[in-house]
Amino acid sequence: MNRLSSIPQAFVALLILANAFNVKGAERKIQFAEFGKTMNGDTVYRYVLTNSKGVEAVVISYGAALVSLKAPDRNGKSADIVLGYDSLGGYEQDKYFFGATIGRYGNRIASGQFTLDGTVFHLPKNDGPNSLHGGSRGFNKRIWTGVDRSRADAQVLELTYTSQDGEEGYAGTLKVQVTYTLPAEANELRIDYSATTDKDTVVNLTNHSYFNLSGVASQEILEHQLLLRALEFTPVDSTLIPTGELRAVCCGPFDFTKATAIGARINQGDEQLKFGKGYDHNWALERTQKGGLQVAAEVFEPTSGRVLEVLTTEPGIQFYSGNFLDGTVRGKGGQLYGRRTGFCLETQHFPDSPNHPNFPSTVLKPGQVYRSTTVLRLTTRK
Repeated sequence: MNRLSSIPQAFVALLILANAFNVKGAERKIQFAEFGKTMNGDTVYRYVLTNSKGVEAVVISYGAALVSLKAPDRNGKSADIVLGYDSLGGYEQDKYFFGATIGRYGNRIASGQFTLDGTVFHLPKNDGPNSLHGGSRGFNKRIWTGVDRSRADAQVLELTYTSQDGEEGYAGTLKVQVTYTLPAEANELRIDYSATTDKDTVVNLTNHSYFNLSGVASQEILEHQLLLRALEFTPVDSTLIPTGELRAVCCGPFDFTKATAIGARINQGDEQLKFGKGYDHNWALERTQKGGLQVAAEVFEPTSGRVLEVLTTEPGIQFYSGNFLDGTVRGKGGQLYGRRTGFCLETQHFPDSPNHPNFPSTVLKPGQVYRSTTVLRLTTRK
């Protein structure tokens, strides 16, 4: 396959035009074009994946970010259901991680440090006293290389990035691959992650899309009905670092074992809700098989009828209710994103795992391959 990001621009228009003439059953090419140039003059590309069922996913090589996901409602009307920006400048200045691939370590690491093999590693503190989502310049601020791996039954975009030894304080040269797959006949976007290292390190990759299934980014997400397949969550301290405890969700505001409106209990006086200014916590998923792909969450938006199922191989999922959006960020179409106008469901290993031996390990050693899969399944309900 050709490396899309290395093809001379003179051929870009011809390649996109050629996509329109693919014969049935042939390889389904991804449309792509330049999205813009960074402040340093680097070219960033925009890739458009489509299927026959009305779903369109747009990904850029900056941060391997999902910038748009269009899906039909119960009446067949399509709308974009993720928050983001219209231009590259928005993503370069972004501090909310809209749609980004997160690494080398998703979520928080306490005090910006951890010990591995007897060595203390120091990370940038970019979230109060802690390190968040890979540091000051994590994978969300890096340029990835795209390759079209499409086949007859799906459009497949492979993005790669090499994180050098010592980058953001982490050990080892880490070779990372993120693959977006949109099947021709199924409304689900699959995200596969893999990585290898030449030194012992820690890895925790995820996607940080903000969803609003109404398709109207000015609306709060508090009426969305959320179900989480989890009986426990990891409570946090005032800086949102897990205490190490696994606490039962039963009967409190963290119990989403039955579909419940996100806003039903979000303003209760629970200490954990006060710490997060709403929901910003990790749930320990109830798994029936180790490492298999299972449904972790389901969200239903009553007005549009859209349903989002999140499947994952990961042991945890971070549910974040958009508490820190403050109405000052101007997104797509000039829309100001207000508080709780988007929610995140970040499939992951637990936050601060390197500092909690009782949590599932995030250590990756030479010769091993890190693998993780997330599927975003889109349907509608009458």
